[in-house]
Amino acid sequence: MPNMSLIYGHRGVPVKFPENSLAGFAYAISHHIDGLEFDVHLTQDQIPVIMHDERIDRTTNGQGAIADLTFEQLRRFELANGEPVPSLQEFLNLVSGEPVHLNLELKTDRHYYLDIERIVLRMVRQTDLIYPVVFSSFNLKSLQRAYAIDASQKYAFLTSARLGNPDEFATHEHLEGVHLEHYQPVHHVAERVWTVDEPIVMQQLFAASVNAVITNNFELA
Repeated sequence: MPNMSLIYGHRGVPVKFPENSLAGFAYAISHHIDGLEFDVHLTQDQIPVIMHDERIDRTTNGQGAIADLTFEQLRRFELANGEPVPSLQEFLNLVSGEPVHLNLELKTDRHYYLDIERIVLRMVRQTDLIYPVVFSSFNLKSLQRAYAIDASQKYAFLTSARLGNPDEFATHEHLEGVHLEHYQPVHHVAERVWTVDEPIVMQQLFAASVNAVITNNFELA
């Protein structure tokens, strides 16, 4: 039986390119990846940008919190390959019209950015995308805010904890899916498991028919 689970690149292809870089995303798309997972913050002047951490210290040649930098200030710094930190708009321009699934994580679990849900939803709705975006977050309140703004979108809760009843929880919270660090049986909503870099574990998850596996190295699948 063929594998029907999707493979998502976790922050692009961080084993070959700087994480959350346009070069990594472009490489993954050109090599026919099923989906891309990426993280979104807001700059001080409310421009959505793609980076995992709240601070730029680890992944750029600069220092500081994204929330304290304007977009112009942020663009003075570079990723390891010389690229600037990408804006969400640049990323959407790259993927527009491409047959790739998208998982946009709202990074609001440690720092909440005022109006991030409204700003990001509006930008995504204005883009020609083949597949609906899955909006995920560790912050359930952020997903609830997003749902109140646009109930037609797909939302998924991210967690490293075991959920007592994933299907019941997801239904109650109007979620399309759950994104789990550790597999558990889920029957009625989409289950995407992160971050899986061992081929044997991938095969076990494929056999369990999870909706998707999120990995740092999609070429292992």
